[in-house]
Amino acid sequence: MSAPPRQKRLTPADIASLKGKRPIVSLTAYTTPIARLLDPHCDLLLVGDSLGMVLYGLDSTVSVTMDMMIAHGQAVLRGVNRATVIVDLPFGSYQESKEQAFRNAARIMKETGCDGIKLEGGEEMAETVAFLTARGVPVLGHVGLMPQMVNTSGGYRSKGHSEAEAAKIHRDAAAIGEAGAFAIVIEGTVEPVARSISQALACPTIGIGASPACDGQILVSDDMLGLFNEFKPRFVKHYAELAGVISKAAEDYAQEVTQRQFPAAEHTFQPRGKR
Repeated sequence: MSAPPRQKRLTPADIASLKGKRPIVSLTAYTTPIARLLDPHCDLLLVGDSLGMVLYGLDSTVSVTMDMMIAHGQAVLRGVNRATVIVDLPFGSYQESKEQAFRNAARIMKETGCDGIKLEGGEEMAETVAFLTARGVPVLGHVGLMPQMVNTSGGYRSKGHSEAEAAKIHRDAAAIGEAGAFAIVIEGTVEPVARSISQALACPTIGIGASPACDGQILVSDDMLGLFNEFKPRFVKHYAELAGVISKAAEDYAQEVTQRQFPAAEHTFQPRGKR
């Protein structure tokens, strides 16, 4: 009996075609087990450089390396059958030149099997986006609050409050859309600006801390699952409170171990023939 055919994964073109039809469902994923759990419910899984902060305890995404992104991209692809998988280009891997961006994007796609890459930037990155898309690299753009620019942008603050800032985000999104991005993430941007950008662009927008009028939404999965209690951004909704569940499980385990209640007889191996 032959194995059932593997389900065809969604492509970046499929994601682009969802504009005006239904909202795009996106989450981050960094590991195989989590990817397997999220995959049936998501159109797009992003292996974000947020893994530097979420998994490695770094202060920002700036220290994330190509090797880190590739290792986690490979892990996520092992757990995916349905969703489009996009991997972030980390800081310093694409800003120098469009040729550098292509080399590193091609490496990520070859070594992970992902469907495309994401990069941050607006007007200044439009030429790079056009260069990549013309050479077979699907690009997910990212405008508004850009975490890789945290050291020059004044920190993690919402964007678009002034007329000049709002106009700049509009220009950034338009430039990246015209350059050929299949979709654009809008992060940490005041609602009216994100809404008007979403209405103006031909490609879909995916909001995080932006507008419900965006063509889709994305959250860091660990935030969505309530794994962090010390800080909850305004734009995050906890759909579970797993931090408390994990802490209580560890407490129960520690108590049973110290009281020699675990492992019990049913958790041990006995010599064959002995019951």
